[in-house]
Amino acid sequence: MTEGRPRAVAVVAGVALAAGVASALLWPSSRPALDCPPDQVHLGSDGVARCGPGTPLGAGARLTLGAPLDLNQASADDLAQLPGVGPQLAKAIVDERARRGGFKTWDEVDRIPGVGPARIETLKAAVEIR
Repeated sequence: MTEGRPRAVAVVAGVALAAGVASALLWPSSRPALDCPPDQVHLGSDGVARCGPGTPLGAGARLTLGAPLDLNQASADDLAQLPGVGPQLAKAIVDERARRGGFKTWDEVDRIPGVGPARIETLKAAVEIR
């Protein structure tokens, strides 16, 4: 610290770095943090996401990673997290899925009251029918 004036300091990941060192950092990196497809990312027992075995990610984390949800497996709570799908529509989708024994086509989903063409396009961006 110079007389009466503090030095510039950056805090990165809880570590204080002098201004010259902080400017040399290349963050965020263009390299992916995990080098595997989103459907292979799981949480370890320590709660850290890794490629390989572990606990499957929740809907929010999967969507953040760009991994689509399976419309024939997603819960109403998971579906309610999607843009334009609230709790009522999510429940209607899950109820119709149970009644049909699963969805095979998007036309079947489109027949649910409250879905329609615009919502189908929104769903297709985040959900797939497996």
